[in-house]
Amino acid sequence: MWKNGWREEAWENLDQEWDLLIIGGGITGAGVFRAAAALGLKVLLVEARDFAFGTSSRSSKLVHGGFRYLYNRQYQVTFESVRQRERLLQEAPHLVTPLAFTIPNYSAYHFPSWMLRCGLDIYDLMAPKWEHQTLTITETALSFPGLRTEGLLKGFRYKDAVLDDARLVLRVIQEGVALGGTTLNYAKVENLLRDHSGKVCGISLTDTSGLAARSAEVKAKAVINATGPWADELRAGLNAPGRLRKLRGSHLIFSRERLPIREALTIFHPKDRRAMFVLPWEGTTLAGTTDIDHDPALERSAPEPFASRGEIDYILEALDFIFPQLAIGEGDILSSFAGLRPIISGSADSPSKASRAHRVWVEDGLVTITGGKLTTFRLMARQALNAVLTSIGSDIRVSPKMRVVNPLEKILSTMLGADQLNYLNGRYGSEITLMLGEMDKEDFKTIEPLPNLWAELRWAARAGGAAHLNDLLLRRVRLGMLLPEGGKAIMPRVRAIVQNETGWDDARWQAEEAAYWRIWKTCYSPNPG
Repeated sequence: MWKNGWREEAWENLDQEWDLLIIGGGITGAGVFRAAAALGLKVLLVEARDFAFGTSSRSSKLVHGGFRYLYNRQYQVTFESVRQRERLLQEAPHLVTPLAFTIPNYSAYHFPSWMLRCGLDIYDLMAPKWEHQTLTITETALSFPGLRTEGLLKGFRYKDAVLDDARLVLRVIQEGVALGGTTLNYAKVENLLRDHSGKVCGISLTDTSGLAARSAEVKAKAVINATGPWADELRAGLNAPGRLRKLRGSHLIFSRERLPIREALTIFHPKDRRAMFVLPWEGTTLAGTTDIDHDPALERSAPEPFASRGEIDYILEALDFIFPQLAIGEGDILSSFAGLRPIISGSADSPSKASRAHRVWVEDGLVTITGGKLTTFRLMARQALNAVLTSIGSDIRVSPKMRVVNPLEKILSTMLGADQLNYLNGRYGSEITLMLGEMDKEDFKTIEPLPNLWAELRWAARAGGAAHLNDLLLRRVRLGMLLPEGGKAIMPRVRAIVQNETGWDDARWQAEEAAYWRIWKTCYSPNPG
């Protein structure tokens, strides 16, 4: 947990030489941070915005091999991802959970059924396991109310996994803190520092929280750039050439009542046959994703990425094809969100065919790890950390067997049933003991119709490292994305809990709420922009 005053304490203790400095608080930076702390290194992680603010809270919520990558002949990426999916399922139960997917094959897709079946054979053999099956037209239709049956040839069921991506990031970071590491969100790198030989040896840092005006210079034996889609911006300080292609992926969220599915669908868009997903997530139904080049001008015009009108129409068009009887429209959207993917520049013309492989570059002492995908963050963290250990003066190497999170402890509770206990245990790990000890019985009621508990919001406000209301409602507990109108109906209770835990006076609350609504309307509403 982040205790009261942790941010001030971290700023006061920056004036020391660190073994390792990590720039970027997404899943890759979090993975490097935890691994470094586990090795006993004096490690600092800084993030310009909130932890998991970027791509790592805006993914498709999947831990998967990427079945569509086989079609693009990205066999190594698929193999690595499938293997990492299996390890994450074993090591992070109740946070990474198995989910069945069905591919309904239609004549309009022009995909031979034998080709899809062979692809799933390869997909499962990479794991290795054998869990996929072929479904009849009747079996496929019965599994998904309202599913199009016209032109349906067969169905294919296989297994991948789902998670709350931001909660994975936060759990990994918090375990790194428990191991002795130090973190700072809302700490922006202004410049890279260099020693007399020109090697990167630190950063100049500015507080961007809006809560204090302060800056610092931080020195380290090694510096890792784990800023994902923004890696080129940091590398520009070395006059390094740009190597990334920013792609935007957008998603829509619907109520479970309006789009009622218990399992996930892998579908192909009727216009261009791009693979997309429709899946149950956190008590709602999520549909996406798009794959388009991101206009840099949008980063200057809005506080966060957002789904364009064309992307929203594109997703709705796919849903109309697959669920014609449900007549899903814009009025059914609870929220939207968009994230940027760091794609290594290559020869692919189509964004959907661009490689999802990751790369490590060493330039003037700065180690950059970028590309890749959430599922492979363990591999990325290990390779980046191994690349700097020699310069730190360590002969240790990160083991391929390195865990990404601690094993869960056995917890008994008289207030919670087994399902709720597993739910909290997966998301909060060892912190669940403190949470259970400090929360009241009323806090363990669910926020209907979601699986979330009021205790999660109270705990996030008390010990979650959040600086602002949007951190709490968009990343710590995803109420702003999962409830109608960004959670407007529950805002009085949210206010009571947050003000009680943070000590914000009425003026601070009003400023925080106004900022939250501006961000939600611009970047998360059904009609953003």
